Amino acid sequence: MKLGLVIYGSLDTVSGGYLYDRKLVEYLRRQGDTVEVISLPWRNYASHLTDNLRFRLPPDFDLIIEDELNHPSLLFANRLPHPCPVISLVHHLRCSELRPQWQNALYRMVEKKYLQSVDGFIFNSNTTARVVSEIIESRKPSLVAYPPTDRFYNHVISEEEIRERAKLNELRILFLGNVIYRKGLHTLLKAVERRRSKVKVDVVGGLTAEPKYAKQMQEFIAANGLSSFVFLHGPLDHQPLIEMYRQAHLMVVPSSYEGFGIVYLEGMGFGLPAIGTTAGAAGEVIAHGEDGYLIEPDDDARLAEILDELTNDREALVRLSLNAVKRYKSQPRWEETAKRIREFLYRMAGASNALRSNM
Repeated sequence: MKLGLVIYGSLDTVSGGYLYDRKLVEYLRRQGDTVEVISLPWRNYASHLTDNLRFRLPPDFDLIIEDELNHPSLLFANRLPHPCPVISLVHHLRCSELRPQWQNALYRMVEKKYLQSVDGFIFNSNTTARVVSEIIESRKPSLVAYPPTDRFYNHVISEEEIRERAKLNELRILFLGNVIYRKGLHTLLKAVERRRSKVKVDVVGGLTAEPKYAKQMQEFIAANGLSSFVFLHGPLDHQPLIEMYRQAHLMVVPSSYEGFGIVYLEGMGFGLPAIGTTAGAAGEVIAHGEDGYLIEPDDDARLAEILDELTNDREALVRLSLNAVKRYKSQPRWEETAKRIREFLYRMAGASNALRSNM
């Protein structure tokens, strides 16, 4: 089958959503499918809307997958007669993010029109599927397919390593994600600023997606005397990232919204209890009090309390860490999930071909 994938920018962009897209393309190509990446340039939202004046879906595919992130560029193209089925891969909706109500009302209106224009959906979580169903009443074909979280499966940590690591004096915290407001680094830094003893924080993620916010975080670190135990590493490749996972005690990414949260599960494979928030799909990954904690967005006071508790109660930390590994091992492997996606795509393409042959 010949497939197209519409994205913004490069497939190698570092984020959970792009990791999903990239791993899906790799799997489909290994199965013998042809996948062509159709890249639109990264710009601001208003400029993306102007893409509707010129962009049209290419005609020579059996099926086109669109990353929902591209929705502002595809409104008009999708409303023209489809040359083939169009499936939207939805990681999370822009209107689900934390921002002023009037802005989200605008985004919701645009996204609703986009969601109505496609033929089916692939969702990364039940939460994302539910949010879409609240915006459009639709019986369009869909599939919930969790993201790839097993790229480090061969590095899962042992119980002995977890117990030895817990004896280290300082509590080692890993924040993994691009330094953007939605990921909540400010909440973590405020919590750490409340309690400065016996903590080390490693921040792994790009600083260029929201440079103004990244600069504010760097200034906060300097102004509050956090530079001796909060370290900004930028993006890391495979082996250095594995080392970060192995050295940490805890994964803390207190996002204002997550469509799923790949890093929570990846960290659990290394015995890292995860701390996320009650907003979005983190609750599909984290069992509160069992393998991590869920706090309210921006609740740095509660986060500081949890960090104190785990600093002082290492048996609790070990219990959470062992449960985290069990949770990780219970997650379906990506090969199983990707196979289900491919079967869904083939059904969609086959149904379309059958309809055209009967016309």
